[in-house]
Amino acid sequence: MQLQQLAYFVAVAEARHFTQAAERMRVAQPSLSKQIKALEAELGAPLFSRARGNVTLTPAGEALLPLARRMLADAETARREIGELAGLRRGRVRLGATPSLCAGLMADALARFHRAYPGIELLVEEGGSRDLVRALARGQLDLALIILPLQSDDPALVTEEILRENLVVVSPSASRPRRPYVRIEDLRGRPMVMFRRGYDLREATLNACRQAGFEPRFAVEGGEMDAVLRFVEAGLGIALVPSMVLDGRPGLTGTPLAPPGLRRTVALAHRKDVEPTRAAQAFRATLLFFLAEAAHDGSLPPGVELLGAGQAP
Repeated sequence: MQLQQLAYFVAVAEARHFTQAAERMRVAQPSLSKQIKALEAELGAPLFSRARGNVTLTPAGEALLPLARRMLADAETARREIGELAGLRRGRVRLGATPSLCAGLMADALARFHRAYPGIELLVEEGGSRDLVRALARGQLDLALIILPLQSDDPALVTEEILRENLVVVSPSASRPRRPYVRIEDLRGRPMVMFRRGYDLREATLNACRQAGFEPRFAVEGGEMDAVLRFVEAGLGIALVPSMVLDGRPGLTGTPLAPPGLRRTVALAHRKDVEPTRAAQAFRATLLFFLAEAAHDGSLPPGVELLGAGQAP
């Protein structure tokens, strides 16, 4: 079994079309088909069903696909690891982060890392924690900043808690609440701007409202972080968001929830079965040192607290 054969297999599985897969891999279609047939012969089972021009995975193909993706990702990691032996002058870090973190602390941390290691390429994928956990498991990311608890029973991830942040009720600054706190019960019947399905903050909001005995009323739903904040600023409704995303947004105000309120934990995660590359380890150290400095000089956003892993970079 050759890595090239696996790469061709994954390309066909994703494109569901042999010609398109060949174009993506920059190889002649007959050559790609020949390699797929050789792989099927070696494995002793067909990987694709080719009925009337429709290409679908067979049960054997379905079983091979996640393994092939992981093997290809591991091979790429090995190549990068060898290339990084020259003192971190080159390499790549594939980092995942939730939109709230990308909109908050990440830009300054990334800038510091880039100044220290200008030859390291930074690839950032923004997404919800569930999507990032899946990308980690597939070997598509080196590190990810995710929200705990994990919405997955995958035991193959290592997580270290670094931050805890408050969730606040965000509203336009012109309609600032009169009280210093808001209770979840106070949100009953109020129009809310809701995140898309599968978004961690959507689940947190729904769970909090349901525990208080009511279903939230949606004015608009389906947005990512920036869209939700813009909708709130436009007066469409209120939303439950992390306190850190309001930094630098004078048109919005965040009101804490009545004690004990709602909080969430941010963790740095990586695969348990793959040691992070030297570049990824360097980014982790840079991030934790940056957070420790920010906590020491009081420049962490309001409502954000540094936790164990972040206190000892």
